[in-house]
Amino acid sequence: MPASSFATEAFDATKWGEIKPRLQALLDAQVESEQAYEAWLIDRSEIEAACSEGQANLYINMTCDTDDKSAQAAYSTYIAEVAPHLKTIGFELDKRQAALSAQFDCTAGRHEVIARDTAAAVDLFREENVPVQTELDQLSQEQQQITGAMTVEFDGEEKTLPMMSPYQEDADRSVREAAYKAVAARRMQDAEAISSIFDKMIIKRDTLAKNAGLKNFVEYAFKAKLRFDYSPKQCFDFHAACEKEVMPFCSRLDAKRKKELGVERLMPWDIGVDPKNRPPLKPFKSGEEMVTKTKQVFDQLDPELGAMFSSLGDGTNTQGVATGQSLDLDSRKGKAPGGYQYMRDKMRKPFIFMNAAGVHRDVETMVHEAGHAFHSMLCNDEPLLHYRHAPLEFCEVASMAMELLTMPYWDAYYPDPTDLARARRKQLEGSIGLLPWIATIDAFQHWLYTHPNHSQKDRQAHWLELEHRFGSAGSRVSWDGLEGWRTHVWQRQGHLFGAPFYYIEYGIAQIGALQLWLRSLEEGEDVALDAYKKAMRLGGSRPLPELFEAAGLTFEFGPAVVGTLVERVQTELDKIPD
Repeated sequence: MPASSFATEAFDATKWGEIKPRLQALLDAQVESEQAYEAWLIDRSEIEAACSEGQANLYINMTCDTDDKSAQAAYSTYIAEVAPHLKTIGFELDKRQAALSAQFDCTAGRHEVIARDTAAAVDLFREENVPVQTELDQLSQEQQQITGAMTVEFDGEEKTLPMMSPYQEDADRSVREAAYKAVAARRMQDAEAISSIFDKMIIKRDTLAKNAGLKNFVEYAFKAKLRFDYSPKQCFDFHAACEKEVMPFCSRLDAKRKKELGVERLMPWDIGVDPKNRPPLKPFKSGEEMVTKTKQVFDQLDPELGAMFSSLGDGTNTQGVATGQSLDLDSRKGKAPGGYQYMRDKMRKPFIFMNAAGVHRDVETMVHEAGHAFHSMLCNDEPLLHYRHAPLEFCEVASMAMELLTMPYWDAYYPDPTDLARARRKQLEGSIGLLPWIATIDAFQHWLYTHPNHSQKDRQAHWLELEHRFGSAGSRVSWDGLEGWRTHVWQRQGHLFGAPFYYIEYGIAQIGALQLWLRSLEEGEDVALDAYKKAMRLGGSRPLPELFEAAGLTFEFGPAVVGTLVERVQTELDKIPD
């Protein structure tokens, strides 16, 4: 494809005054041949990559320091004054692109996915939804500011909530209990404020759907997320698979844990500790040390992936994008919770954000987000921005597969064989044990948006019903003395606020990642890695089932497939020293 004239033009892609004339030029451009259409697509990709990167940098800076008023104001200004214009003119560009695609018969082969996706976007867009989406973005930012400001006084120090996570692995049950209750009490201080924000989000999302002529936000979300290859029925099949095939696995683990801990009943603070009450795993002391050790892991796994990881930074950065590094890892006051990988599309370089606290979960997060970064970098040569982003269900295969494929090299974190065995067992148990939580959150969202007029009390009652069905947060533990927090546990899941209906993807992807890991055991690590890289280089240029097929994976997530994977994981667990 030809190079873009926009590729060499520097402009401030956070200012509408500089963006507008470039997008308007695209709308007005003469396109009189298929070759000219191909050039037009490249031009659009390049200018939209710059716009995407402008927003990415503002978002990264905002989450890296929620106390920075200028960073908060810059992001607020962008979502209020720039993003709405981009949505509106983006619709006009989509209409033109769809018409040109049909005019030059560019709807199959190489153009199949982009033509299909553009047509769906045109069909869904409504001008009246632009201010509604802006309001939703503002509510999401408000929720992040509230959670980012949460700290507790514990062990003589002020600590962020991520900094409290190591205490859940403390061998002293009284310490775990005190830490858990301190965090729960802090969350409850803002539980009503967050619930009120969520109430507004539910109504506004229902408005999006109704404005688009759809029955509810479930239909809207499936269409907006371009879920052409599965429906709510397949999601319900996944829920049933978790209930039937996964819960017996979890129940066996719980019974063993209760016996080994010597407790009559499991409490929420008994789930994260080592069941033999051994000290917490300590894989590293700082983000910098974590990066050094993770580089060793990837260098051993695959030199190409190791080089990609080395290009991201050394783990010392604490200033967002300002230093030019691509990592901001350590937890600190004022930093938003959670972790993410955000691709800066113009420079084609990822950024990894997380809240490391020196626990094993940080290892999982680090290699997970690195997997997202590898996916982005492996398809960097793709000229179309649209194809440099894959369906989320496959993006998560890229990340979750790295959690599993790196396990043979975790001795970089755990030189002691006993600790290494513990870490591997924890990973495999979690790869299956996470599925009921995914089913809980997904089922919760299906209910939320098919009952948009529910009250907070209705919401709490349905959450408890799902707890008992899946056991992922309720029936597996006792909540005596924590009844108030129990009905608000869902607030820990940030996706519910900022990325509605983005959670089933983790379940679908985990099933794919486990299949790829099993390929590494049965066919060899090189075979699995070659399949991984081959599929990731496709980006989003093929439909979702074909992306799975490219990696040698089955695109199914019902009871039969899940049951087989549970059985295979149990077989491998039986080989690991307890």
